[in-house]
Amino acid sequence: MATTKRARGRAPTSAEIETKIIDAALSLAAMQGWRDTTLADIAGEAGLSLAEVRRQTPSRFAVLAAYVRGLDEIILDGTDPGIGDEPVRDRLFDIIMRRFDAMAPHKSAIARIFADMRRDPAFAACFARGPRRRSLVWMLEAARLPGWGPLQTLQIEGLGLVYFGAFRAWIDDDSEDLGKTMSALDKGLGRADALARWLRGVRSGRASVVAEEGEG
Repeated sequence: MATTKRARGRAPTSAEIETKIIDAALSLAAMQGWRDTTLADIAGEAGLSLAEVRRQTPSRFAVLAAYVRGLDEIILDGTDPGIGDEPVRDRLFDIIMRRFDAMAPHKSAIARIFADMRRDPAFAACFARGPRRRSLVWMLEAARLPGWGPLQTLQIEGLGLVYFGAFRAWIDDDSEDLGKTMSALDKGLGRADALARWLRGVRSGRASVVAEEGEG
């Protein structure tokens, strides 16, 4: 009996509190928008004190960052170790579509948050430089496409453009099969693939010129 009593009185873990905060925040965002949602609102919706929320996620930005981090973990946990054997385009298609699947339960909230971000360029820029960029890096890692220096920057920017184009299609795609989203993603990956081939050709051409000049 004593064991049962202690189990029932167990304090929630940090991860459990964070989940409550994120769920409450997304629920409120779907109902009233992100700009009108305060940390006090989130605390009340989650059944937590404001002090508990402050200790776990001291700002609304931190709440969103925690949600995005959770999405990253879902993608990484669900990535097949043998994905590196697949064509690059297929790897990225699979990873991005799985991300949309993970976001689906909170699509209404995400749409409201995205709309509010567009009205707040400073907040959007901070989000792009922080959580969004880190997610792109992890998606590249999951696809077995890590880069360094200028190469990584190009990969991140390229994937960001592809993802954002598909994301905008996903926001407005109410079909069960996400046909519009998949079409937008496929086109974006096609353009990125064409650009990558062109860059490889340019680098190859420059290397040939350097080699010929060296021989001369």
